[in-house]
Amino acid sequence: MSRIFCVVGKSGSGKDTFYRAVLEKYRHRLTPIIPCTTRPMREGEVSGENYLFVTDSELHRLERQGRIIEKREYHTVQGLWTYFTPKFDLEKGRDYILITTLEGVRSFIAAFGRDTVRPVYLSLPDGKRLHRCLDREDAQPRPDYAEMCRRYLADEADFSPQNLSSIPNLQTVSTEGTVQESVTEWERIFDE
Repeated sequence: MSRIFCVVGKSGSGKDTFYRAVLEKYRHRLTPIIPCTTRPMREGEVSGENYLFVTDSELHRLERQGRIIEKREYHTVQGLWTYFTPKFDLEKGRDYILITTLEGVRSFIAAFGRDTVRPVYLSLPDGKRLHRCLDREDAQPRPDYAEMCRRYLADEADFSPQNLSSIPNLQTVSTEGTVQESVTEWERIFDE
């Protein structure tokens, strides 16, 4: 049976770093699910790695065709940004991984079933998260601190204890230590 590992976590929790490390170690056993977004690319991003960067018209075409599993819209200080995952077929016996949100996890469960979807929440103390977010924003050619703060505060509501407890089979991995320590924690989930 195929499994879909849905990596979720607040901004700055290390989702991209964790995801890259897991894919590097398990590249022959995991297939990445690359979501799409209409937001502008950040410095150093490449379309097709973390996201497929698409136009609003491409999104609307897929919506008209009924080919969207999950979609999220964010009213940012730079305008409306949409993130979504187009429909796809699971290859029998193949495992998949993606970064998504709690709502995305719910949509994947609705599309593929509770036994297929394996949500993994990355946790990090808020103070460390804030430092990581600020460091990442400082590295941008045009830092957008207002958007960074909006995302940080929105995550407090989105990842409330009540919302986390509503996700079936949610597993937690700490990203407070080294990347390798986090990957080692994840391996116990992967090997179940």
